[in-house]
Amino acid sequence: MTKTKTAEYQSHLQDVLDAPEGPHIAALFDFDGTIIAGYSATAMLWEKIRRREMTAEEVVETINVMAQYSTGNMGFSGLMSGAAKFMKGVTEDSYFEFGEELYEKHIARKVYPEARALIEAHRAKGHTIAIVSSATIYQIEPTARDLDIEHVLCSQYEVENGEFTGNIIRPLCFGEGKVLAAEGLAAEYGLDLDQSYFYSDSYDDIELLERVGKPRPLNPNTKLREAAREHGWPLEKYESRGQGKPVDYLRTVYATGSLVGSVVASLPIWALTGSKREAMNFSTGLFGDIATALTGCELEVTGEENLWTSRPCIFVFNHQSKADVMILAKLIRRDMGGVAKKEVRDTPVIGKLMELAGTVFIDRANAGSAIKAMAPLIDAVKIDGKSIVIAPEGTRTLSPKLGPFKKGAFHMAIQAGVPMVPIVIHNAGDVAPKNEFLMRPAKVRVDVLPAVDTSKWTSRTLNEHVAEVRGMFLEALGQTEEEDALEALVNEERAPQKKTVARKKPASRKAGTKKTVTKKPVAMRPANRSTPSDKPAARKSSKMEAAE
Repeated sequence: MTKTKTAEYQSHLQDVLDAPEGPHIAALFDFDGTIIAGYSATAMLWEKIRRREMTAEEVVETINVMAQYSTGNMGFSGLMSGAAKFMKGVTEDSYFEFGEELYEKHIARKVYPEARALIEAHRAKGHTIAIVSSATIYQIEPTARDLDIEHVLCSQYEVENGEFTGNIIRPLCFGEGKVLAAEGLAAEYGLDLDQSYFYSDSYDDIELLERVGKPRPLNPNTKLREAAREHGWPLEKYESRGQGKPVDYLRTVYATGSLVGSVVASLPIWALTGSKREAMNFSTGLFGDIATALTGCELEVTGEENLWTSRPCIFVFNHQSKADVMILAKLIRRDMGGVAKKEVRDTPVIGKLMELAGTVFIDRANAGSAIKAMAPLIDAVKIDGKSIVIAPEGTRTLSPKLGPFKKGAFHMAIQAGVPMVPIVIHNAGDVAPKNEFLMRPAKVRVDVLPAVDTSKWTSRTLNEHVAEVRGMFLEALGQTEEEDALEALVNEERAPQKKTVARKKPASRKAGTKKTVTKKPVAMRPANRSTPSDKPAARKSSKMEAAE
């Protein structure tokens, strides 16, 4: 490869869009610092400390081992061995469960949206996608499942009879071990590494970067950045996750506080005209305008005319982020009511303001009380001509994938006798993913779909209508792999006597299975842990099925 003294930052995404197609081309990704911001091992350590699952002695020794590794006095093998000894006798199943909790609390919000787009670009080209990481399957599995990545090659602890032995399996997936893992995957699936990509942030991966034909340093550390410039490798850096800048904190605080300011600004209208409704309409639109401007949230809206042609109506949206509130306020602007979980009402000031604006707070754990609580909204639609905004998924999702739909919004549409207007939000998580305090600038795509006629809907055919509307969201989001979930809903409607509620199992694990120790740094899919194999796991995308 021709060497140059400098290598300019360039779009890795555009590079993929211009690339050849075919499964013989691999797209290999490091995990920590590449797919996610920061390090999953650090999140795991702090979560264990927070839960008091480590003794003071173990904490001190772990910190000492990490310090020795960071200063170069200990190799990666020593670091892993030090961690492994604390795990002796612990069940592997407990670590898979811990990994799921870690993903939900910490890691999901650290996934770079740019990395997600990059992975999708490779998938569109038909490339074989794999994570090649020195981390363990317990740290990686939930994220790999979320991203529909089929192959996970990683370091492994030794497991016998379902428990950790306190040893590691060599070679680890580190340095030259990553090259061995990638070559094993290539041999098994007929990959051409000379035409393949490897994305990494660390100089520790220099061997695999030099082995593939298309090395792509991503968020490179100082040493890798220097090596990339020497080799003439293209670089790119993401700043949408990780530690925010002071201005991001200011944006977030002021955007949140603008709700209070907007209501205060509307009080003279209420006082002078006596119209609470006009005052609330003014404050809603003002809040949407101010909050999106402060956070740098730019909306790219298609079908905007559909916001106005069928009011009053039931607006339904897919809930990705706390930014959805300001996005919907900016779009809908007036004559609206909403539904929120009861915990929001206890939020100082904001809860009271939302209640004043006509928000109904429900207890999701009590279906009966929730239905009773939403009764006033039906009157608001029929008598006052207000439109209701509700998220059929209920709570915010951890990723852009659409969750199962509940039926409350659909019952409401039947009772109120008004159309349903789907608002499809593509990437509000770029502004603020679930569990993230900071809001960052982003362009958010929104599709407002044509109104759905509900005049012929009945309770008997409700499942079919839920499937129809959810299918509209899936199509707009490009999540066509969910079609079987729609079919499940229709089948449920056609055979109500055999009705079941499917629940998604964490990590697709089989309880009580045992994992055969392998000799390659290749992690098998947890659901196959009882099957002896040296092959990388082929992981199928999970399907979201209907839930009541």
